Amino acid sequence: MSKVVNFETVDDYNAFNNHETLHPLVSVIDFSKAHQRTGSKMNFNVYCIFLKDVKCGDLKYGKNYYDYQEGTLVFISPGQIVDVENKTDLYQPMGHALVFHPDLIKGTVLAKTISEYSFFGYQTNEALHLSGKEEQLVLETFSKIGNEISQAVDKHSKKLIASNIELFLNYCERFYDRQFITRENENKGILEKFEHLLNTYFISEKPYSVGLPSVSYCADELHLSPNYFGDLIKKETGKTAQEYIQNKIIDVAKEKVFNMDRSIAQVAYELGFKYPQHFIRLFKQRTGVTPKEFRDLN
Repeated sequence: MSKVVNFETVDDYNAFNNHETLHPLVSVIDFSKAHQRTGSKMNFNVYCIFLKDVKCGDLKYGKNYYDYQEGTLVFISPGQIVDVENKTDLYQPMGHALVFHPDLIKGTVLAKTISEYSFFGYQTNEALHLSGKEEQLVLETFSKIGNEISQAVDKHSKKLIASNIELFLNYCERFYDRQFITRENENKGILEKFEHLLNTYFISEKPYSVGLPSVSYCADELHLSPNYFGDLIKKETGKTAQEYIQNKIIDVAKEKVFNMDRSIAQVAYELGFKYPQHFIRLFKQRTGVTPKEFRDLN
């Protein structure tokens, strides 16, 4: 079993990359200053955003590789484990990173909103690919934060650094929106696979064995993280993935309730509901009538 390198603090990550710690809670890394090294498995208990010049396949999260190339951002949040596969060949890390401890943003606006930046939960094939202008903006932002870190800490430091990080993350949201648009054809392919997945799900035995299809189940079947999958479906359809699944459930239910050989309870179980009353409640929320009333009206 390979050794895991733990980064509990910003200083841990600075030491790993041959950097002086100028601020205990935040650092901007220039990987060219790091010593050559072999790959290792890394456990992050800090936030880390990589802008690295490496070959695709350098970083692995879980069982999957990042869709990772030059001019790409990858977002790591506390609790994630990232692996660099090659444990034998020396390599020189290149690129930059912003690393900050959760304590840095405590008491700031960013502390209340950071969970809304869903890309911290993205995984394989979901990294942010930057245009030249976008990459330049990222480097300029890193530089501003680096300049602030290099100054003496005063009462304004925390607010200014947190504000710059928040601005940077807001730009990343814009960049991801652009990427969803530029990858429209690829996204439509995922949407088609999602529709096919749901269609085959409801004609299989899975509703009995698994229950209702969840967003996490569908994302896993499509080899995507739940966060990225949810954002993609929302941007492509205007509906959340959960709403999309529920709409499919209602569409299938409308066909099934017309079979007079089945009771409403049987239909509920066939769809994956544990309790018929939950099915009846959802059906009425979506259609305005109960399944029985729908059957009688039609």
